[in-house]
Amino acid sequence: MRVFKCAPCGLSVLLVVMLLIAVLSMTIGAIQIGWLDVLLALFGLSDNAQWNWVVQEIRLPRVILGVLVGAGLAVAGAAMQGLFRNPLADPGLVGVSTGAALAAVSVIVLGSTYLAGWTAMTGYYAVPIAAFLGGLAVTWLIYQIATKDGRTDVALMLLAGIAINAIAGAATGVLTYYSTDEALRSLTFWTMGSLASATWTDVLVSGIPILLALVLLPFFALTLNAFLMGERVSEHIGFNIKLAKRAIIVLTALSVGAAVAVSGVIAFVGLVAPHLVRMLLGPDHRWVLPGSALMGAILVILSDSIARILVAPAELPIGLVMAAIGGPFFLALLLQRRNRVGF
Repeated sequence: MRVFKCAPCGLSVLLVVMLLIAVLSMTIGAIQIGWLDVLLALFGLSDNAQWNWVVQEIRLPRVILGVLVGAGLAVAGAAMQGLFRNPLADPGLVGVSTGAALAAVSVIVLGSTYLAGWTAMTGYYAVPIAAFLGGLAVTWLIYQIATKDGRTDVALMLLAGIAINAIAGAATGVLTYYSTDEALRSLTFWTMGSLASATWTDVLVSGIPILLALVLLPFFALTLNAFLMGERVSEHIGFNIKLAKRAIIVLTALSVGAAVAVSGVIAFVGLVAPHLVRMLLGPDHRWVLPGSALMGAILVILSDSIARILVAPAELPIGLVMAAIGGPFFLALLLQRRNRVGF
């Protein structure tokens, strides 16, 4: 039973909560700035010039990047769950995030040697494009492995995700072994996830593809609703299933790849956010997709704030905080699923 009978009202509440957490997040840091001063500094109106600079050049891009990353991962998770007709689908769990990260790490470590031609051709966008291609390849592979005759095998999907995560982890380990000290620091960032190095350039690079996915995926909301009845039924109703599947796969990979390119691997956002939204707004993807974007942004910003508070003045990787939240949540879903099928 959903909490909000009025879905637009629920979305409005999520938007307000996200904005409040975003403002509070900008008060956290080495320099303590009150929330009112943060609001003034956002517009350059604070009497303290240092506060204006800190908020506008360090904390604001970090928060906006957190919103983009959280929204991108959560919407991708919601779309994958609808596509696979499986509530356990998640970009990190089934290996999509790991595949995107492996492609990005490969460019970081091998960009000056074996992949010099790639980096010369793509320039600053070498890592984001590689992450997108890695995410796209894994998404397509998972779909091909887990789906047969229009039906998705849950166990097969999870096992395939475990295998892909293991392979990607092994490959990342090899790259780590041969990496330089400078590259090793970057690899640590990719494997644990962080927003610490957020810049306006990162916001621009990731924002365009993520916003594109956020805008286009809701156009497939009715198709995802129809998928709940099965692909054959959806096709008989009149939906172009092949086009929808390809578009959803590409947009999901685009969103995950862009998010991973700037933040590294942050697992469980795409799993937790859609489930929370369904409890609040119901299963209709017309509301689940935008609601997941807002909920994902809330989770990432909140996790980033917690990561900065727990070991201040140092920072924990966001991936560790989200794993602490998402791991028990995933176990609860598995137990609920077990009880439902009567094991």
